[in-house]
Amino acid sequence: MRFSGGIAAARLASALFADAACAGDIASFQPIGFSPDGSVFAFEEYGIQDGSGFPYSTVVFIDTRKDVFLPDTPIRVRIDDENAGLAKVRAETAAKAAALVKKFEMNGNPGLMAAFNPVTETESSAHRLTYLQYAVEPPVGGEFTLALNEITLPPTALCKDVTPQSIGFRLGFQNEDGKASDRMLHTDTKIPDSRKCPTGYRIGGVMVHHPADGDPVHVALVQVLSFGFEGRDGRWIAIPVPVAP
Repeated sequence: MRFSGGIAAARLASALFADAACAGDIASFQPIGFSPDGSVFAFEEYGIQDGSGFPYSTVVFIDTRKDVFLPDTPIRVRIDDENAGLAKVRAETAAKAAALVKKFEMNGNPGLMAAFNPVTETESSAHRLTYLQYAVEPPVGGEFTLALNEITLPPTALCKDVTPQSIGFRLGFQNEDGKASDRMLHTDTKIPDSRKCPTGYRIGGVMVHHPADGDPVHVALVQVLSFGFEGRDGRWIAIPVPVAP
């Protein structure tokens, strides 16, 4: 039996939607900004939880000098109602985060998204990313290249019945400002429970802030892929780049 173009397209769209509905939950990423001196960076990740269909939003504030969360953060909200929608849950986290956003003057310091490499990018490497720290044309300065290597670690208590091993990562530079580098930025020795049961990682992007006084502040964005209810879930972590010695 043959179908008209409209019916065939509708059936194809329905099939594609069904596949997407059964897929994992990849959180969206939204940068919020930096403090004027770059010592604090904030971002939001949000989405619809797979399995339950509940909307969630998490706002993360990071001390970029100590590589720790600010006290009483991250701010996490999930609405246990599949009809609630993203607008409602994101408004709740925005309201809870507003005092810190104002305190650190983040609306006036959004930062530069120097590179972005989400799971929808099909031609870029998941484990290598090259970028420039200034958004000018013609380009100024040399390239920075980040490289990520996945490493095998023993499973956590949370994951020992899910997978025989957990996946961690190392992240470092291959180039800094056009010069060869082997500086390591992060090496996992154990897997935090907050990552659930990770199965892989990708370099998701880089944020750069240019303080009025001082060197540029870089923050590497890493997507954590983990076992989910209907497929692989994706969440974001931010890794501040220490000032080069």
